[in-house]
Amino acid sequence: MTTNTVVSVSGLEKTYGKANERQYTALKGLNFTVDSGEFVGIMGASGSGKTTLLNMLSTLDTPTKGDVVVNGHDVTKMRGNQLADFRAQEVGFIFQDFNLLESLTAEENIGLPLALKGTPAKVMDQAIHEVAETLSIADLLQKYPAELSGGQKQRVAAARAIVHHPAILMGDEPTGALDSTSARELLDLLTTINEQQKMSVLLVTHDPFSASFCQRILFIKDGQIGSELRRGDQDRSTFYQGILTELGTFNE
Repeated sequence: MTTNTVVSVSGLEKTYGKANERQYTALKGLNFTVDSGEFVGIMGASGSGKTTLLNMLSTLDTPTKGDVVVNGHDVTKMRGNQLADFRAQEVGFIFQDFNLLESLTAEENIGLPLALKGTPAKVMDQAIHEVAETLSIADLLQKYPAELSGGQKQRVAAARAIVHHPAILMGDEPTGALDSTSARELLDLLTTINEQQKMSVLLVTHDPFSASFCQRILFIKDGQIGSELRRGDQDRSTFYQGILTELGTFNE
């Protein structure tokens, strides 16, 4: 079985500030890959560079040096409409604060990526209802965000993120605004999406419990990858203990 690489990062650097001013280097020559169908976590303390990295991968920011290739597309060389098309087709994103439009129903929020691509109404309707069934939110489609709980909002946000079948689903602390029960449900949901749809997932988190759902974790410190942990055939609770141990040594 051949394994396709869905994300390839090489020599990635990001420096903020002008040349004649005080500069801050957030990322210092990162190199890593994510294989198709992998569930990868990125962990690090606040200010370690993990959100900066996610912004580079999702094209919300541009690197100072290096290459970022997502599903065969070198995103560092894209501009304008190319970038817009790439975001609409290749990447799904789940934010900590949901980012749902309050004036739209759940159904309309989920359909946004397809509407932006000009998908025919019949095709869009079918895709929305399929993903709603998968995520068990078919009964919420006509409700507005204000009528939904935090967990329900995050499920709608997850549906919006995968309705267009992106190459990779990225989450930036997606459980951060959820209670423990809703957080667990979302993590189970991400696992289901990863396993059943073979969709690659990249999860940025500072939370060891969330990270324990991943297959592999990259630990970032001071803008560099300091270590890596693989779950292998460990059960989740054993992997969780391994993450805690690694964080202990990593933060020394």
